[in-house]
Amino acid sequence: MDKSGSEARVVLPLIVLSVAQLIGWGTVSFSAVVSREMAADLNVDISTIFAGTTVFYVTMGACAPLLSRLLTSAGARRVMIGGTVFSACGLAVLSFSHSPITYFLGWLVLGAAGSATLTTPAHILLNEIAGRNAARAIATLMLVSGLYGTVFWPLTSFLSEEIGWRGTCEAYAVVMIVVCLPLYSFGLPRRSKAPLDINAATSRSSAKPYDPTFYLIVTAIALNAFITFGFSAILIELLKAEGLSASQALAFGSALGIVQIGARGLNIIVGRRWDGVTMGVVSSAILCVSLAVLLAAQGSTVAIAVFLVLYGISGGALAVARATIPLVFYDKGEFAKALSRIALPLNWISAISPPVLISLMTNLGSSAVLIACLVCSCSAILVLFLLRNRRPISEAVVGA
Repeated sequence: MDKSGSEARVVLPLIVLSVAQLIGWGTVSFSAVVSREMAADLNVDISTIFAGTTVFYVTMGACAPLLSRLLTSAGARRVMIGGTVFSACGLAVLSFSHSPITYFLGWLVLGAAGSATLTTPAHILLNEIAGRNAARAIATLMLVSGLYGTVFWPLTSFLSEEIGWRGTCEAYAVVMIVVCLPLYSFGLPRRSKAPLDINAATSRSSAKPYDPTFYLIVTAIALNAFITFGFSAILIELLKAEGLSASQALAFGSALGIVQIGARGLNIIVGRRWDGVTMGVVSSAILCVSLAVLLAAQGSTVAIAVFLVLYGISGGALAVARATIPLVFYDKGEFAKALSRIALPLNWISAISPPVLISLMTNLGSSAVLIACLVCSCSAILVLFLLRNRRPISEAVVGA
């Protein structure tokens, strides 16, 4: 299929996925806003609340390889339909939790559901439709879904004041069933009966366990994910530690999504000339600069605003780069298999980053968090430069 034909076919699924992914990520991010209220209600410390996010990502990562063959044989649509039901169940369990055991059980269910609904299955579905031309569709999806903080953090704050955090979880569970489930069921195309051949030969790399290229991809993605996923959970608390008031921190954190959307929109434009690896190098460099700015901010509101702009640009571009770097090396069945295998270390890194960063901030201060993240970002740049030399010839020309 030619590029224009594949892009035409992907329009409606892209709209459906954009709405559903925005809701999906928005609902599971509620604890970033109401963590203190939850801690007081459950009579635990705030680190225990953030540990729920750890359980979520660990479970997502553990389930991803198990879903790999199901995604390639049954198709992403069916997997996402089932996962949506589990998402509603997980939110319901959280709303009724009164102890750490039931609290973590809720996140366990949400993690299993997230593995079947969030990001990876959506990208696989777009690749099923558009093949190697899915890069722009994936970038567009990331652009819209990146608004989850901008939309859902203020919404969560409002709902929690009106009906409490438990009522908010219940409301979000209803949204999953009433909105997301019909979208996935009726808005996405059914897979053809012939499954993807995950063992088919390909002119590009094969996502084999011993493939050095695959390990470099995982390392680069994981290093940057440690920062961006960790910051998504602790950003409001980090901004408070840097001297902003609670209302300012919430406003700045919510505005971050708008900046990230702009960055992802720019990515769609430059994506015609830059592949995922090149975009990863540039955005990682901007991330380093943003962390250095915040490290030197000394409580300055202007400096914090500059940090948020630079971090938003880099974070938005990195989100797209994470999804499109594998497209440089893999396609179709190999792409689905690679994404599923990448999801395990990616989600586990994402799981440990919030508690590690919140622990660093609690015990050593915000500067320790920024220094640790700066080291990770610089390391990611080195790995990405190694990846540039491993690109297929056609991609190397485009990304030059």
